Amino acid sequence: MKILIAPDKFKGSLTADEVAEAMAEGIRSVNPDIEAIKFPLADGGDGTAAILTKHFNGEFIPVKVHNPLFEIIEASYGYSESGRTAFIEMSAASGLRLIPAEKQNPLNTSTLGTGEMIMDAIRHGAEKIILGIGGSATNDAGIGMAAAMGFRFLDHDGNELKPVGANLEFIQSIDDSTLHYNLAGVDVQVACDVDNPLTGKRGAAWVYGPQKGATSETILKLDKGLKNFARVVKEKYGKDISRLPGAGAAGGLGAGAMVFLNARLRSGVELVMDITMFEDHLKNADLIITGEGKIDDQSFQGKVLSGITKLAKKYNLPVIAVCGDLKLDIRKLKNHGINEAISLVDYFGSVEQAMHSTRTGITEVTKILLKKYTTR
Repeated sequence: MKILIAPDKFKGSLTADEVAEAMAEGIRSVNPDIEAIKFPLADGGDGTAAILTKHFNGEFIPVKVHNPLFEIIEASYGYSESGRTAFIEMSAASGLRLIPAEKQNPLNTSTLGTGEMIMDAIRHGAEKIILGIGGSATNDAGIGMAAAMGFRFLDHDGNELKPVGANLEFIQSIDDSTLHYNLAGVDVQVACDVDNPLTGKRGAAWVYGPQKGATSETILKLDKGLKNFARVVKEKYGKDISRLPGAGAAGGLGAGAMVFLNARLRSGVELVMDITMFEDHLKNADLIITGEGKIDDQSFQGKVLSGITKLAKKYNLPVIAVCGDLKLDIRKLKNHGINEAISLVDYFGSVEQAMHSTRTGITEVTKILLKKYTTR
């Protein structure tokens, strides 16, 4: 019997690697003759760079960059020399977690550090960049990122503007005459699992601004700025980015990546599965075991479980799952393509114990699930 172990992280508790090893322990204790293949996954969010860097035997490269408030910090990104590919998470330089709550204000924050990581990767020889854009502290439409690459954003009088959300409404022109890199020489793919447009009530400012510290007044100012940015981009490059699906991701970094990096926006889990050739490993499996911190309806909307169940259905493979907390009944699970699932909360009887003994719990629950599956 061959089992493919393909979990996501248990956020706040274990990495996907650690989850996979805990599951493998459970499988070995049931039957050491089972061939268990560990294949931890990610959906483009936190942990994606680590998963991909390890998968491609790469290394993490430290780099000094500016955080969202222009303070110097040390961030890092993954790099595979053999594939000349960089794995970058914008949250490492421009994430909300990097600044205290009392200083969070998307009028004042910038993606400059993300651009600095990208430039460092290009200097290292990257010809391909996988960019995760979750967890941002910003709403600058990527002008900070672009500024690190040599783009200049000018006001009505030709003065260069600081690349922050507050200045989007004052941009009158874009100067791209002194870029620091060759755009045509770098293939950029962005892991993006939202379809929000850049502007309007479903846009970057209205939907994501509040969680970054934006007030009602701030949201109106940011949305006005994003609309102005879209106007200037259309005049300069002939691209209408205001309504493009995904343009509003990460405070408009989705739009900025398309404009300044000529990037492709892709489903995060599909991108990870594609470049790791997950489907090839899945073809010879008899069973898939997966899991994540919480399983609910959102788990099947662009998350790891959605990617796994979609491919499992294609090959008529059974899927069982371990999770921290389970919010769906067995009928809904089966409708989504999960044959069996057990949560650590149910196993231990409390959230506190599940959080305290996550690794042990995953191993024990895996044993229960596997025995249940193999003896029926």
